[in-house]
Amino acid sequence: MTAATHSTLFPQAPDTADAVLEGLDPEQREVATSLHGPVCVLAGAGTGKTRAITHRIAYGVRAGILQPSSVLAVTFTNRAAGEMRGRLRLLGAQGVQARTFHSAALRQLQYFWPKAIGGSLPRLVDRKIQLVADAAAACRIRLDRGELRDVTAEIEWSKVTQTVPADYAAAAAKAGRDTPRDPAEIAQLYSVYEDLKRDRGVIDFEDVLLLTVAVLQDRHDIAEQVRAQYQHFVVDEYQDVSPLQQRLLELWLGDRDNLCVVGDASQTIYSFTGATPDHLLDFRTRHPGATVVKLVRDYRSTPQVVHLANGLLAQARGRAADHRLELVSQRAPGPEPAYTEYTDEPAEAEGAAHRIRDLIDAGVPAGEIAVLFRTNAQSETHEQALADAGVPYQLRGAERFFDRPEVRKAGIALRASARFGGNDSLLADAVDLPSQVRAVLSGEGWTTQPPAGSGAVRERWESLAALVNLAQDFAAAKPGATLADLVAELDERANAQHAPTVQGVTLASLHSAKGLEWDVVFLVGVAEGMMPITYAKTEEQIEEERRLLYVGVTRARERLHLSWALSRSPGGRPNRRPSRFLDGLRPGSAGAAGRGGTAASGGVERGFAGRGPTAVPRRTQRAPARCRVCGRTLTDAGEMKLMRCEDCPSDMDEGLYERLREWRAEQAELSGQPGFCVFTDKTLMAIAEAAPDDPGELARIPGVGARKLNRYGADVLAICAGRGPGEDDRRN
Repeated sequence: MTAATHSTLFPQAPDTADAVLEGLDPEQREVATSLHGPVCVLAGAGTGKTRAITHRIAYGVRAGILQPSSVLAVTFTNRAAGEMRGRLRLLGAQGVQARTFHSAALRQLQYFWPKAIGGSLPRLVDRKIQLVADAAAACRIRLDRGELRDVTAEIEWSKVTQTVPADYAAAAAKAGRDTPRDPAEIAQLYSVYEDLKRDRGVIDFEDVLLLTVAVLQDRHDIAEQVRAQYQHFVVDEYQDVSPLQQRLLELWLGDRDNLCVVGDASQTIYSFTGATPDHLLDFRTRHPGATVVKLVRDYRSTPQVVHLANGLLAQARGRAADHRLELVSQRAPGPEPAYTEYTDEPAEAEGAAHRIRDLIDAGVPAGEIAVLFRTNAQSETHEQALADAGVPYQLRGAERFFDRPEVRKAGIALRASARFGGNDSLLADAVDLPSQVRAVLSGEGWTTQPPAGSGAVRERWESLAALVNLAQDFAAAKPGATLADLVAELDERANAQHAPTVQGVTLASLHSAKGLEWDVVFLVGVAEGMMPITYAKTEEQIEEERRLLYVGVTRARERLHLSWALSRSPGGRPNRRPSRFLDGLRPGSAGAAGRGGTAASGGVERGFAGRGPTAVPRRTQRAPARCRVCGRTLTDAGEMKLMRCEDCPSDMDEGLYERLREWRAEQAELSGQPGFCVFTDKTLMAIAEAAPDDPGELARIPGVGARKLNRYGADVLAICAGRGPGEDDRRN
């Protein structure tokens, strides 16, 4: 699950502003303390981007630099916004607005509509698909269920790219969209759809942004009122911004530049909705004075998982690939990713379910396991296999936790018991808060043991069990807390959509898994035709499919299982092959040459104060170390000094190594220090392997550094050249 819900404990808010910065790595700290001017954070998967930006906001608030009510943080999902609010609350930064683009726009539109337009804001329709069906009927165009969904998606794309019906056909052709019907028909449906909305006095989801943009463009007094309210902006997942959202952001900003954006072009997986990474990649062009911070330290995944993720992107093409980030795992080594081939899809689902059953029996919590697939249609086979294996599961994308009927009923019951207190007979034998909650929820269907099997009954029990666990953690963190205190905590969490962990294996599409993480991930259906999907034809579409697989791989913390089936059904023709994206990465497959640009390293780039087009940033880079023999990313300090894996063959000059050791012993004796204070054994080995010819080559060896280069460089280079320390090179 997310980092916010992985631990359900309740830490105390930091005492001071400086305490907010504790535990941040150098790049995260740079993000947190860069509070003025434009800031662009390029954050790889698992590098702690949400931690960095929430600590940035909290540090600014706690230090008195930012007023909570003047900060607007926007992201793309209610879950992400809820997580951000939950983290800010734990950091003592209440009062900051953390919302989705649509939520922030709707709030402003509701407030300013009477002043800008007059009357009440038109009703917002929850689902536009019925209106599209009515438009089709009016046009006498027959659409089946699939076409209805696809035409609706085309209308949504048109609106977020600010395309009017008359321009749809040309815009779709320019964007290379594979339209579900003749473009002229879709343009007609789009036009009639807009007419129907006007006639019925309703607006849709995209109209919220369009109308807010229109109001802010036309009414400068309202725009200035909004800008007076919000002085600082933070935008998460900036690679997913659509042209319409970018326009709204520009109107919020005005001529100011107190903006911090966070994103990763390699995680752009929603271009079909109008999202584009161009705004992220062009940020330095639009803001020459921007500070750019690159986060590449991966705290989520093991080196083995990170190695596979880096390998996927090394083969990528296109502009996003030219700006990819090379992740460096900060975790201890784990198992290598497992690759399994099955005869058919039911066998693949059964195999995954049995492995999951074994993991749960070995002590891995079900909530820390996920099965991820490319399309929702793949879910049913895996649901059945998990049910047959007696494994509880939950479907990602189902209704939000606090909106579930059993959770709402449980909240009402807990609130009533808190109000009646000692007069509630249910609490007669309850001696502490957890036992009180267990007593109340037993009346709602919770039992000490889960029900047999899976399905709706098990899902309801899991929801109530999550509340019981939350009560236990709350009582442990806040001794003396009452039932009323817990109810208040639940209310705050419901408002923030900060849900507790529900125990059950997660089944999710790769798109809906974005932003989540698990200890164990099963990537299923990794075969040609599914990954990349059959209808991905252009290079851009195929590269987005590669990025989608990259997102799936980087959801895993410790164990990663990739599988594919040779046929769809038992007895079918075994004509499928593993995904081309795994070529050269899975054991026994032919290699695919890396084609992307040079990967970006971590560090900070500061723009000059000048805004002109010739402004050139100063660069400070911390390049990830890679083995010079096999190319693998290195994380062990000793291996990084050698610049190779311990197991890779060494080409060290043994004689040179011994001469260096003798020289080091003399230097240590002269200085009265241990030998390792001069150079460690690993550094001497690295020098003996590289045999540098000049100071530049010697300086690039980890463990040398400027100070030791100045002190010992001449001696070391003389020894490498076959001379004695202090002897001149008289060959010239």
